[in-house]
Amino acid sequence: MTPNIHYEEREIEGERLELTDTKARYWLGPNLTLRRCTVVVGVGARSLCLASSRLIDCTIEVKRQLTGRPWTLVALNGCRFKGRFYGCDFGPWHGYTDGWEKGAVEDCDFSEAQLDACRFHGTDPRTLRLPRWPCFTIEDPIGRASELNRLKWPGAFGSVVIEELATHPRSTSALTYHAPSVAMRLETTAEELRAVLEGLDCIIL
Repeated sequence: MTPNIHYEEREIEGERLELTDTKARYWLGPNLTLRRCTVVVGVGARSLCLASSRLIDCTIEVKRQLTGRPWTLVALNGCRFKGRFYGCDFGPWHGYTDGWEKGAVEDCDFSEAQLDACRFHGTDPRTLRLPRWPCFTIEDPIGRASELNRLKWPGAFGSVVIEELATHPRSTSALTYHAPSVAMRLETTAEELRAVLEGLDCIIL
């Protein structure tokens, strides 16, 4: 039987939480507040359950790639992220599920993280420290979809990523990719992608 480890209904300050037992399922929330804590995640997305909670001035470090885990019910303020994140969502995703309005991502630092196919909702990406090249961020992907679709993109990046920009949730304010990873999936190179991305005012490199 899989043990469930719950951190809920309390406030924790200045502690290190090791979420590393691969035989356990960890729950952060509901009604959890972490202040100036270090959260080490060594389990996959299925073993990490994120309910309504607040993380303030915390460091979140993933030891293995965290795939497809929404952080949209978590209010993140002044937090630092490290490690590899794929297909994760941050911020208030309008209408995603009950309690979506409690989500937030403010004054956070992702500069030491590798983000690939990660979305930010309901926030100005310029208020965040986002990872720089070889990661890149598309600001206002829905609003800029038509403009970006008029450009010639290498490999399958245009048909798989750019043509789908308008289909993202309306709350999507930014979309971040890791160029070498997306290039490998979509039959191009990071250098070919950068040649198109450079000079676009909606791209953060």
